[in-house]
Amino acid sequence: METIFQSIEILSKEKGIDPQIVFDAVKDAMLIAARKHYRTNEDYVAEMDPKTGAIHLFAVKKAVEVVEDPVHEMTLAEARRIQPDAEAGAEIRITKNTDQLGRISAQTAKQVILQKVREAERETVYNEYSGRAGELVNCTVKRVEGPEYVLDLGKTEAKLAKKEQSRLESYSVGDRVRCVIRLVDKASKGPGVLVSRAAPELVMRLFEQEVPEIYDGTVSIKGCAREAGERTKIAVQSRDRDVDSVGACVGMKGMRVQSIIRELRGEKIDIIEYSEDPVVFATHALSPAKVSKISIVDAVDKQMEVIVDDSQLSLAIGKKGQNVRLAAKLLGWKIDIKSEEEKRQEVETQMAAMVAPGAPVSVLIDYGLAEKTVEKLLEAGIGTIEKLGGMTPEQLEEIQGVGPKGVEKIFECVNAYYAQFEQPADAAGGQLAVEEAAAAPTEAELGGEPEAAVPTEAEPTGEAEAAAPGEAEPAGEPEAAAPDEAEPAGEPEAAAPDEPEPADASPDATALEAAESEQFDTIEDAGSPTHNQPGAGPEAGPGDAGEGVPKNDGV
Repeated sequence: METIFQSIEILSKEKGIDPQIVFDAVKDAMLIAARKHYRTNEDYVAEMDPKTGAIHLFAVKKAVEVVEDPVHEMTLAEARRIQPDAEAGAEIRITKNTDQLGRISAQTAKQVILQKVREAERETVYNEYSGRAGELVNCTVKRVEGPEYVLDLGKTEAKLAKKEQSRLESYSVGDRVRCVIRLVDKASKGPGVLVSRAAPELVMRLFEQEVPEIYDGTVSIKGCAREAGERTKIAVQSRDRDVDSVGACVGMKGMRVQSIIRELRGEKIDIIEYSEDPVVFATHALSPAKVSKISIVDAVDKQMEVIVDDSQLSLAIGKKGQNVRLAAKLLGWKIDIKSEEEKRQEVETQMAAMVAPGAPVSVLIDYGLAEKTVEKLLEAGIGTIEKLGGMTPEQLEEIQGVGPKGVEKIFECVNAYYAQFEQPADAAGGQLAVEEAAAAPTEAELGGEPEAAVPTEAEPTGEAEAAAPGEAEPAGEPEAAAPDEAEPAGEPEAAAPDEPEPADASPDATALEAAESEQFDTIEDAGSPTHNQPGAGPEAGPGDAGEGVPKNDGV
């Protein structure tokens, strides 16, 4: 029986569990085997002799005066035959022969023992490693199970799953691997410890080992975002103004970071200076791209918009969006990157939408369009007048229930709708023309009228009613448009500038020539430029000198 004790002790040491747990497992296995062998519902108790190691099996019954349950009770007389001093209510142990359990019972006992040992081992592993999540451990590849690796941690085994591996790495049995403990699964069938080579904590632990400033707390790691085998961004901050956090992590000629890159099989690492300001931090996180502008869209939901130059857009986004994705993970913000051209187009679109919003089709009811037609247009997905106006008659006829007459009516209503916007513009233009025309004589009066003085001096009688040939009439009088009309409108006796007067209308040709000569000499002496006006004829009507109003329209 000493061999049983020795086996239990050896097993306990190998699995790192308490020997008493193994003893209890052996006793439980004996009870299960006894129930299977005897096929009764009796209560059994198993005990192990500490001296000999022998396992004794007992059936337990209660001594009573009157037996009601023969399985669990026995009479007092039967109890005293086994135990002479037994009293009513005492528990009597009846020895059972364990030699008759047989091979099947022994096999069942073995399975129960192994199960109990595994449960005890899992509990021990969980208690030891549950508080060590994120810790860097050295492992050895023990075996390969498909795409997964089983690693030897010394006291137990660990599993390196496929998703926790870097795509740049592959191992063979016996290789030494540095991993971080991801979690400890108490309910798993296989190894309970899950380790990882793809977790960001691996990079953080490697920096803590390689950079003394991080180990002693001078430089702290504020965050890390990683895509295993591709790229890693790590944010660091210095607590000492004299210590450069980024320079400390890079090391002399990059020696410190290069050793970590070699450990990660050439994975790219970006070391970023941390900042409390999310705008400044985002500028650093999106490096090597240069950011033009960052605006906070929603501080509660942590959304920001980043504007970069057109040439920097692809660099800011990165390969397959990797750069901006890692930056968003590092910041914990949602980042929307746009180029300056995209932002400009977006602003223009928003401004256009604000200036000219689409009017609903239902407005056309006020312009004579039937409600049924409006309903059919809405069913066809035409909700605005702008969209309706941009459609061709063929497209409108494709709508169910809209015929050629309906199309014609639709276009009439659309044109009537847009006509209301054109009428105010025409009215404004006409009013502007009237105001300009009305302002014209005022400007002439302010500027002086040198021509108005010429005919006054030229008149034989000195009357000021004669207008100069080039004098501008007040705006708005249609008669002022004719440059050769000096007489008021409606006088039929006014002669055309170049028409000679009838021969019988001139009684004295010599007197006419003398008056004409005197008139033109006076005009020349006054310096008026109007004597060169076309149409100034030499003829004048009879009695002009007597009337005081010259009949020469050209003058």
